[in-house]
Amino acid sequence: MPTAYDIPEVLDRREGPYGEIVLRRHGDLLQIIANGCFLMDTSDGRSERRLVDAALAALGERPAPRLLIGGLGVGFSLAHAAANTRWGRITVVEREPAVIEWHREGPLSGLSRAALADPRAEIVEADLLAFVNETSATYDALCLDIDNGPGWTVTEDNDGLYGTAGLAGCARLLRPGGVLAVWSAEPSPDFEETLRNAGFQHVRTEEIPVARGVPDVVHLGVRPG
Repeated sequence: MPTAYDIPEVLDRREGPYGEIVLRRHGDLLQIIANGCFLMDTSDGRSERRLVDAALAALGERPAPRLLIGGLGVGFSLAHAAANTRWGRITVVEREPAVIEWHREGPLSGLSRAALADPRAEIVEADLLAFVNETSATYDALCLDIDNGPGWTVTEDNDGLYGTAGLAGCARLLRPGGVLAVWSAEPSPDFEETLRNAGFQHVRTEEIPVARGVPDVVHLGVRPG
């Protein structure tokens, strides 16, 4: 594990369509940094796995549900979903070409190789908000992990996704009874209320303990029907 004296090694640094994106190695960990903001690393993954599991549990016994994951990150959510035979089609929307490349043939490929070889899985290079507004596809579950939370977005453009209009767009993608799950680095009672105002039912928040500080959470809501 890294110590306070370790200096992270920059493996790749690029100017992408949304600013600077960096992949670093810090001890045994790989880290993704966007515009100077730490996004995630390979230290744990329990929150990302819980994001997927909570959505599946909320679907009950629905056969072969279709899953849309917003954000590829270090690949924990994709790998965990692909390891579960209950999921049907698994689509990941990722807007950073560099992140996709790091998974397909770069340092992150060890985490996602098996998942990417799964015939159920696909990666779509697109901005999630644009994808939500433009696609005609529908899903049983939508798991969002593109920011550090509804109140801590990576770019200002993402703010619209967590408002009433953006969430209504998410609901349009969901089949009746479909589940929206949103990862956050901290609880947000205001976001729970926004989910209700957007028409979601059975809104609740699950906490995931972390080593230090407030717990990570998964916000959940169900589309009526």
